[in-house]
Amino acid sequence: MGLLRDSDVEEIRERLAGIPNPVKLVHFTQELNLEYGRETRQLLEELTQISDKLSLETCNFQTDKDKAAEYAVDKVPATVIRNGKDYGIRFFGLPAGYEFGSLLDGIITVSKGDSGLNPHSREKLAQLDQPLHLQVFTTPT
Repeated sequence: MGLLRDSDVEEIRERLAGIPNPVKLVHFTQELNLEYGRETRQLLEELTQISDKLSLETCNFQTDKDKAAEYAVDKVPATVIRNGKDYGIRFFGLPAGYEFGSLLDGIITVSKGDSGLNPHSREKLAQLDQPLHLQVFTTPT
């Protein structure tokens, strides 16, 4: 039994229909003792079946250490959203509920290759003279 209902699949298909470029989801997991690991992988597998512009690469967090380091992944389950470029977008945990909408938004944004920020925000960000590490935490409660 799938995690996504047929009605959800149709709505997701409509949202992703206009993405201009392919997007790759790089998923890090481990087989044993991982809360929501199986569900996260299943959700991503179902999602990538909806659009031919989506692909999934699954990596073992324990054995693919170089790849985890390349993407700065230090916990699992983790999902990287990228196209030809890595924009630093990461989802940790199961992207369900409200987070699923954010996952779809991330996929659409990465596909476009543009943040959608207004010119003023871009100017302010261009003034940064050192790396910035920004994290957004969400909780279902």
